[in-house]
Amino acid sequence: MTTMNNRERTVFTRRDILKLAGLGAGGLLLRPTSVPASGEVDTGNAAAMLYDATRCVGCRACEVACKEWNKLPPDAEPPTDLTAHNFTLIKQHQESPAGSFRKYQCMHCVHPACVSACPVQALEKHDNGPVVYDAEKCIGCRYCMVACPFQVPRIDWSKALPVIAKCTFCADRIADDRIPACAEACPVQALTFGTREQILEEARDRIARHPGRYLAHIYGETEAGGTSWMYLSAIPFEKLGLPELDSEPVPELSEDVAIYGTPSMLVSVAALLGGIYWVTARRAQHTPPCDDSGKEV
Repeated sequence: MTTMNNRERTVFTRRDILKLAGLGAGGLLLRPTSVPASGEVDTGNAAAMLYDATRCVGCRACEVACKEWNKLPPDAEPPTDLTAHNFTLIKQHQESPAGSFRKYQCMHCVHPACVSACPVQALEKHDNGPVVYDAEKCIGCRYCMVACPFQVPRIDWSKALPVIAKCTFCADRIADDRIPACAEACPVQALTFGTREQILEEARDRIARHPGRYLAHIYGETEAGGTSWMYLSAIPFEKLGLPELDSEPVPELSEDVAIYGTPSMLVSVAALLGGIYWVTARRAQHTPPCDDSGKEV
């Protein structure tokens, strides 16, 4: 049992929920430890990434590297949105004056709403930056999808019990003193990895040295309480599809959703799984027996 904002929650695994339903069965040494969604995090020394939209050429090398590192299946056609099998995506926004590119992925918020909304702690914020996901704990409630102000988590409907998928910030590589795969693959240095303090200093320096090239704003420095991924751009960020958010963290609202919505959700899950079991059992009862060749006997 862990405490989050002085409210206690019991951690259930996916197996526990099934039982309730009656079915049974870059040079940075950033070591991960779990912290509560609203807990104190040393944000200055946590991992962060800067995406410079003025440097990106849309080569999609980051997409390829992400798929290779995470062993994600290939796409028959180029993806147009984040999916359970595409943790990152490069889009060109033709409506912008320069046709600027933008990289999409989990923002790994300083105060992640998804973590606060999750009733079973399947999502956790590590003190070294990444927001990580544990499929073994997930019950598929999708509260994280509702809570995320950036609409990042995606559900994998190919699984028997749908699970959530999203960018991991290469937490395993960071823990091993390596930079994320996407940053390592970028050929034009549109991605810069470091501590959040280093990234903010670098972004401010670029704005100061090239005032005509950049907007005088670092997206993610304060939005939604701050994010681990930050952006520089020559055009308004809303034209790159980034939401306009104030500086207030989102978790307070999402924690209320998780705490007060959980009991009814558990009943719904139990009812749904019980219904599936009933239909399956009924079909089995009314299916005539067959011999080894498949003929009815």
